[in-house]
Amino acid sequence: MVSFLLTSLRLFKAILHMMRRKLFWSVLTTLGFILLSGTLFYHQVENWRFLDSFYFAFTTLMPTGLNTGLSPSTGFSKVFTMIYLVVGTGAMLSMLLLIGSAVLTFEKKEMKQESKKSD
Repeated sequence: MVSFLLTSLRLFKAILHMMRRKLFWSVLTTLGFILLSGTLFYHQVENWRFLDSFYFAFTTLMPTGLNTGLSPSTGFSKVFTMIYLVVGTGAMLSMLLLIGSAVLTFEKKEMKQESKKSD
């Protein structure tokens, strides 16, 4: 549990550091609009609740094999989902790469500071 908390703290600090960059805000805004469009689409067309719609929109863009138990039922929804995945996966991967890069950069800075203190 302690290691989870320490890892979460490092992630939070790295994201705070990343928030100073324009690229982060650009990717975050793009991803937000994509998730909003997916959520609204599935809510209207599939008649899913907002939370279910957002959950499906978010988890389908994550590079995991998670089964949501939800799937588009109409041909129109299936075509939308294919386009949504092509557009949204790139934005989600960009965000994950930015966060991963920020964590690595943050860890390098911490290691340099620790080595300077020990010298």
